[in-house]
Amino acid sequence: MRIIRDYKFVEPADRGASVAIGNFDGVHIGHRSVIELARQAAPDVPLGVMTFEPHPREYFAPDSPPFRLMRGPARAHRLQKLGVERLYELPFNAALAGLTPEEFARSVICDGLGLAHVVIGADFCFGKARSGNAADMVRFGQEMGFGVTVAPLLEQTERVISSTAIRTALSEGRPRDAAAMLGHWHRIEGEVIGGEQRGRELGFPTANMSIDGLHPPRFGVYAVLVDVLDGPHKGSYRGAASVGVRPMFNGERPNIETFLFDFSGDLYGATLSVGLVEYLRPEMTFDGLDALIAQMDADCDRARDILAAL
Repeated sequence: MRIIRDYKFVEPADRGASVAIGNFDGVHIGHRSVIELARQAAPDVPLGVMTFEPHPREYFAPDSPPFRLMRGPARAHRLQKLGVERLYELPFNAALAGLTPEEFARSVICDGLGLAHVVIGADFCFGKARSGNAADMVRFGQEMGFGVTVAPLLEQTERVISSTAIRTALSEGRPRDAAAMLGHWHRIEGEVIGGEQRGRELGFPTANMSIDGLHPPRFGVYAVLVDVLDGPHKGSYRGAASVGVRPMFNGERPNIETFLFDFSGDLYGATLSVGLVEYLRPEMTFDGLDALIAQMDADCDRARDILAAL
């Protein structure tokens, strides 16, 4: 998959794609249906996705609580798995935000990227102050010579599938419900960073990762599926992970600490993708380390049973 970040200077091979447009946070099954429409609309040209970095909501409200389900690299990784050949990850800045709907259609879609076809959701808004809608995009396509498909909102058991609904499920400790809407396990992806090595001292060495900038799932312990994406230990594993602030040790900054079952090795600097499968329990404090270790043993036993049943 090629990633293009500038619509003004585009290689000829990167023009003429059929593109699904949106933020694609989480790349849920609604997003996947939009991407599939882009594939079907023009099967003889490259399949593309146009998205924005940072997320427009981050740009307009930088001090708002973290809401993203995945960072840009994790989104790109997921889109590549779906067969996307061109990812137009456009920088969302003052210049792009200031384009009128017609300017966006002409300068970005038509003249800049030379797209053959675009697919948008029925609730898609674009251009300065979100003043353009799906009907406007259809009209611009007719005037400027690119095809437009408007995808209906996808519903599941009378509920519209959305990133907001997925965030709610995760906040309530319902990762399986989130996975049903995503079409895959919700994954936290990032680099393994140095920690305080308390897990190693307790007999449970963990891979620590930041969740800064991400919507935090309900704090607590989870059964997880883990992919090590690079390095000498690249592969798939099972484990248990704790998400939160570590109240037993007076932690303040949330992170995720993952214990890989039947693993021995150094993961510092490796990129992990940790899939949340089932919520086991909330964060707790214990009357001493022995009680904590006993609970961690019980957590791991339960996680093994849950994951063995998948």
